[in-house]
Amino acid sequence: MADVALPTSPIPAKKKNSRKVLKQKKASTSEANVLAQALTESSPAEILPPPSETDPMKENSEILSSAKKVKGKAARGGKQQAAAKQQESFDKELEQMQEMLQQLKLEKEKTEEMLKEKDDMLKAREEELENKGKEQEKLHAELKKLQKLKEFKPNLNFQILKDNEQDDKDKKKKKKGGAEKKRPSQPYILWYKDQWAEMKKENPNADFKEVSVILGAKWKTVSAEEKKPYEEKYQAEKEAYLQVMAKEKRETEAMKLLEEDQKQKTAMELLEQYLQFKHEVEDQGNKKTKKEKDPLKPKQPMSAFFIYSNERRAALVAENKNVLEVAKITGEEWKNMTEKKKAPYEKMAKKNKEHYLIEMEAYKLKKEEEASHVKKEEEELLKLHKQEAMQLLKKKEKTENIIKKTKEIKQQKKKDQTVDPNKPKKPASSFLLFSKETRKSLMQERPGTNNSTITALISVKWKELSEEERQVWNAKAAEAMDAYKKEMEEYNKSCAAAVGTSA
Repeated sequence: MADVALPTSPIPAKKKNSRKVLKQKKASTSEANVLAQALTESSPAEILPPPSETDPMKENSEILSSAKKVKGKAARGGKQQAAAKQQESFDKELEQMQEMLQQLKLEKEKTEEMLKEKDDMLKAREEELENKGKEQEKLHAELKKLQKLKEFKPNLNFQILKDNEQDDKDKKKKKKGGAEKKRPSQPYILWYKDQWAEMKKENPNADFKEVSVILGAKWKTVSAEEKKPYEEKYQAEKEAYLQVMAKEKRETEAMKLLEEDQKQKTAMELLEQYLQFKHEVEDQGNKKTKKEKDPLKPKQPMSAFFIYSNERRAALVAENKNVLEVAKITGEEWKNMTEKKKAPYEKMAKKNKEHYLIEMEAYKLKKEEEASHVKKEEEELLKLHKQEAMQLLKKKEKTENIIKKTKEIKQQKKKDQTVDPNKPKKPASSFLLFSKETRKSLMQERPGTNNSTITALISVKWKELSEEERQVWNAKAAEAMDAYKKEMEEYNKSCAAAVGTSA
């Protein structure tokens, strides 16, 4: 090593050139790592050649060429590793793409299923819309039919239902106001009210509770004789109260029966009127009927302008002017007229208005009289309805009694199979005699009325009879009863004689 002498001057120049080469091609970080790895793997003999006795310039060139070889090997190794990494990343990307493709296929299948479901839903919706359209067409046709029958106005009297509603309202008012008949007080309450003032005088400082306790203890010591007047008073009030309640209950039942009967009748009448009206509408077509006006109602007076236009109309029509032209000309002329020229027309309009107001007052008075007359008729109808209701209730009670007695009658018929035809019949009462004659007159006066209304009218007339008029019918009934009694005495004697002969 001591024999080899290395020159000093040329070596730095080579180093500068090598540095310039290295500066021109800077290795990347990855390449530097690969180069370092290659240097570590290679032996120092490969990097640095063994020392020789040759020229130092050659040695430097050999060192540089060996470094270049090592660098080329390192670059090739780095490229291979980079290619391997690229292959791995490509494989990973390929696997990811395959997975994405599978997911897309699954999503496509799902979307196709969803689209099929939506198509089915849309088809069902279209069918529903078609059905709804058909139903709407049917409803529209029915609506047209109903619109044709819109002008139907039944001529029925629903007075009974109104009266029942009014009665219910009156009952509610009575309950709220306390005007309804109260329940009778117990004997103790009656005695309590009588003794309250005296007990309060004896115990002025006692309150309500203390006084009631004292009176309760005292009531226990009261004898039966002292309690008797209070008990009698209670019994009398109770009987009166029960009679009133029974009467009200009976009237309500009767009105319910009448209401049901009247509902059936009104339903039938309404159906008949509706069918008749429908037939008339089909015959007439879709002709619109004008609103009926009261012919007796006075007409409103014309204004001053209309009086003037009526005067001018004849002259303008003679000039072959149409309706619009006449209205336009008269309007312009009226606007341009002075107050002096308008004054006579306004005076005439004022007189007509005063006359109209007088006629309207008379018309209103007449309408009020008609309304009062209608109200009286409604009250009479209400009386008749109540009588009819009572008649229906009596009929119902009779039918119930008949149903109850049928079994007894059948049993009696089994025992007594034969009834004597010679037995005298019981005579009619005074009311029945009166009803027979009045029925004939009513049938002649009111032909076509039903039996129930006639019986109701008979009962009303019977109640309106005076005592003297009733006495006549009572006398006739008494005569018939006397004759019946005589006939029964003779009948009983004959029956006894027949029994004696048979024995």
